[in-house]
Amino acid sequence: MFARALSTRAEWESEADRWLLTARKHAVPGGALICPPGPPSQSGPVSDGIEGFARSFLIAGARLGGGAGDPHDHASFHIEGLTAAMDPAGPGFWPRAAGFQDWPHAGITQPAVEAANLAFGLALCREQVWDQLPDPVRERLAEWLAHHARLRVWQHNNWLLFPAMIEAFLASVGMPVDGGHGAENVERVESWYLGDGWYNDGPPAAPGRNLDHYNSWVFQPFLWQWYRLRGDAEPQWRVERFRARLAEFAASYALTFGDDGAPLHMGRSLAYRHAVLGGLWTAALAGVDTPSPAVVRGIARRTLDYFRRLGVDGSEPPSLGWGAREFLPVVQEYSGPGSAYFAGMGFLGLAAPASHPLWAPDSDDAPSQPADSLSASPSASPSVTILPALGWAVQHGRDDGIVRVVNHGSDHANHADDPGDPHYAKFAYSTRTAPGTGIAWSDRAWATGIDGHAALVDEWGRATRRGRIIGSAAGEGYVASWHVPRLGASGRELPGARIVTASLVTGGYEVRCHLVTAPDGWSLREGAHAVASDDEISSGHEAAVAWAVGAGVRSLVIGLFGYESGSVARYEDGNAFGEYSAVPYLSARLSATESVHVALHILDTGTDAGLANVVDVEVSGTRVTARRVGGHTVTVDLADLFGA
Repeated sequence: MFARALSTRAEWESEADRWLLTARKHAVPGGALICPPGPPSQSGPVSDGIEGFARSFLIAGARLGGGAGDPHDHASFHIEGLTAAMDPAGPGFWPRAAGFQDWPHAGITQPAVEAANLAFGLALCREQVWDQLPDPVRERLAEWLAHHARLRVWQHNNWLLFPAMIEAFLASVGMPVDGGHGAENVERVESWYLGDGWYNDGPPAAPGRNLDHYNSWVFQPFLWQWYRLRGDAEPQWRVERFRARLAEFAASYALTFGDDGAPLHMGRSLAYRHAVLGGLWTAALAGVDTPSPAVVRGIARRTLDYFRRLGVDGSEPPSLGWGAREFLPVVQEYSGPGSAYFAGMGFLGLAAPASHPLWAPDSDDAPSQPADSLSASPSASPSVTILPALGWAVQHGRDDGIVRVVNHGSDHANHADDPGDPHYAKFAYSTRTAPGTGIAWSDRAWATGIDGHAALVDEWGRATRRGRIIGSAAGEGYVASWHVPRLGASGRELPGARIVTASLVTGGYEVRCHLVTAPDGWSLREGAHAVASDDEISSGHEAAVAWAVGAGVRSLVIGLFGYESGSVARYEDGNAFGEYSAVPYLSARLSATESVHVALHILDTGTDAGLANVVDVEVSGTRVTARRVGGHTVTVDLADLFGA
């Protein structure tokens, strides 16, 4: 069956070969630049070509480093390409990135990233590529890499790990870098550790919290390489601390993959696709105990097959999108035609030789998300895991395989007036839905921002944004946060407004409760998940109930307290999962300065408009109690969660 197409290491090797041979078709003469079709990025076509080479080389590094032979002569191709790249008279000569202290006036900066990707790959296949370079080429390449190891890069995100990666690699091959900042950069990144195995992508004390797949495709793999390559230069306690964090990350991160292999559709740079596997492969390569190699390989197989079903199979260069089609709202303004080749991190497991436990026969039969542990068989009952340090509740509905993350900890609001980002600021994300997006503020799905959000709406229809999450809390069966609603694109706070939200959760549903403080004349709008499809979406609403069904997924929201009406918003070209999308939502008039509103959110594979009673809710003042039928009871007092 297709779902088991990548059951053996040999089949993974064949998949990697297809990706690499496709990339070769877009190499310039000499092979120094790989330039898939598409408009150039803001860094220009030469930088884009370096990006295509270095990112696809992540596949080659793992493929070659695993020691399984080289029938397509990938090593020679990349040796020739690096030789051409270091030839100042050649058409593919690689320029150096500029220093960041003078940006944007000093020149392009992107080659600093690609130098790190190249160093990462070279560390995996040193014997097959680096050691085989002609001496003059190796010396020039070492000088080129060392330049980027000395650069002062962005000080407030994962870029700090890029020069550190280069410095560690060069030191490991006997070419230490004078004037590098690697140890300083790594120490700064380690200070961003939040807990539950996760790092914030930037200083946690700064405005905005950025939680996304960068933990898996940069933080964990690059830190692993740093400690691995540094060897005895790092104190053992730091190495063990990292290993403990890596194990905790991999265990919690594994919970965010759906049974079909779909990763959580949340965060930026989602065009990297199965690079989401990087942190899990890293855990297996590092030999941490949890999750087991069997679980890692099982998730990896299903995830790669998930993207293959979407048309991303390496036979063509990966587009800037999620499936096969281009969808620019999931990429950044600096992305170019070769950017999506960072998907190569998804092949990192090939760096493990055939004798590694990752490739034990039938080891990928293990489930991705058992209810109680990462090695048990799937349960018919849903499960929920609270990650307090993240402000997340991870819900897994065993009957449908959908994973949902209730978000009370991530917003990507990086300055005081930042209204937030749809890939970070929603109350909920899942493996079967994507947020409404757009490139321009005028794009309707992004401008209205209905899905996964509680907005205050004025009499002219203008709606607020969530903006920065000011406080977060978690307890048994709930996660909560509060924010000051912000006015649309301006990001200015709405005077006199405040929303405290608590999500009471099980594996199958979320009871979302709001304590709303608002000025006169505003109403409340509560949005559910957006469903999307390239075909027809059915929807409906009645009283305080609304639903939409598309591509076999149902989004349903039921007003339990304080809501008056339901409706459905429809869009075109505003969702990564399909041409058409729809968002069920509820509305309530605010007749008091402070009021409580409670809604039941369901995301499943149902198709009927009704729903059997699964929860009883009691509201007494600001105190909300949810009693699951046949299950547990959760109570929160919204007024006491964060104080006045």
